[in-house]
Amino acid sequence: MHFIVKVFPEIIIKSPPVRKRFIKQLRDNLRALIAPVGPGIRVDRDWEKIEVTADDAALSAEEASLREARVAEILAHTPGIGSFLRVLEFPMGDLHSVFESTLSCWQGRLAGKTFCVRAKRSGSHGFTSHEVERYVGGGLAQHTDNAGVELRKPDITVRLEIKDDRLFVVSSQQQGLGGYPLGSQESVLSLISGGFDSTVSTYLTMKRGIRTHFCFFNLGGRQHELGVKEVSYYLWHKYGASHPVKFVTVPFEGVVSEILQHVDNSYMGVVLKRMMMRAASRVAEEFKWSALVTGESVAQVSSQTLPNLSVIDRVTDTLVLRPLITMDKGEIIDISRHIGTETFAASMPEYCGVISVKPTTRARMDKVQAVEEKFDFDVLEQAIASRVVADVRDLAESVEGGAEVEVLSELPEGALVIDIRHPDEEALKPLQVDAEVLKIPFYTLNNALAQLQGDKQYYLYCEKGIMSQLHASHLADDGHKNVGVYRPS
Repeated sequence: MHFIVKVFPEIIIKSPPVRKRFIKQLRDNLRALIAPVGPGIRVDRDWEKIEVTADDAALSAEEASLREARVAEILAHTPGIGSFLRVLEFPMGDLHSVFESTLSCWQGRLAGKTFCVRAKRSGSHGFTSHEVERYVGGGLAQHTDNAGVELRKPDITVRLEIKDDRLFVVSSQQQGLGGYPLGSQESVLSLISGGFDSTVSTYLTMKRGIRTHFCFFNLGGRQHELGVKEVSYYLWHKYGASHPVKFVTVPFEGVVSEILQHVDNSYMGVVLKRMMMRAASRVAEEFKWSALVTGESVAQVSSQTLPNLSVIDRVTDTLVLRPLITMDKGEIIDISRHIGTETFAASMPEYCGVISVKPTTRARMDKVQAVEEKFDFDVLEQAIASRVVADVRDLAESVEGGAEVEVLSELPEGALVIDIRHPDEEALKPLQVDAEVLKIPFYTLNNALAQLQGDKQYYLYCEKGIMSQLHASHLADDGHKNVGVYRPS
């Protein structure tokens, strides 16, 4: 196995000390993420790239392919990577041996395609890079069913790298996530409700290298809390698992009740947002997190007009980041679909808390201050004091109340297991267990469960056991008492 990781282009143009720091951070992140895949995988960096290598000699072809696929999945979802190349390595010989090595990789893949050859060379050799391109390109043109050589806009570019006595043939190139390595920027606290906007804004800050913690304001629904914890864990596990983060739950039912009783109807939404900002700022200050993140977009709803946002922001001295501020809703949904949060957001229970009949779109500071004089701020202080802080890796254990679910490390005879992982994840690491396994991804589980036999016991499975326990708890609350969790030790 050999991958060459090209860092995000913006990193390359940084000053030498910053570039070195960013690439070192990316290397450390990849080492942490790849370590669970198995021993013997090396992650090494140089001035502008990272190489991931392993000796596959002791593995079967299937085992080596599976390990390579799991590493590729990690590389595709790690912030800071511009692209990565799958590379096959050969001993360096003459020009004809370079051609033969290249042909062995590309012979069946150029059929019906135009192509060109691009070579990079370092070291002392009896030929130039241009001569390599012409010789190998001419050979491939004669010995494959290609559609011809096209130097300007080919369907396929065959890439070669020659370093001293080694030849590297790039067998494929895949786009990375881009952005900066996680941990290269300061930490922030994202206000997450589980909908399209807050999940996308959270992802965008993670992609930019910002260690992003979660803050959920519970407005009165355990199912909403479970749903938000599910999507938060998903985001962290897929895009930010190199760094553990906090999940902060602030009970806001009392705050909502106080607003409904004492705040003028048109100002309810603005005041609720200001209360959330106050609470989130206090939490961020306590943990020394640098900013708050919200999913607001200009004029998407009444509370998000520029006058209202200005009034909301004036309640805090903490920097407020709004990655979606100029995005259309369609753009936001497209990103959520791309990153895998659309299914979560579409099924997320809504707890709006307060709905104004005629909400103001031009809030005035003097008016806000007047209506907030009627608010009992002891209620807000109590909510902040009652917050619950959990490690995102322990979210399943942080849900209080609701129906209990059975968690087993060994399956009883005749058990039925439901593998709820995404099909891509399941294919990378198939579940090997002496029981019948149903493959039902988490995003179709609610609908699929209605079609299953109610007199049988089902055990949900995911790799870490977090998503499966959150889903099982959610389903048990809905009345499905025949669902447990399989978490092998």
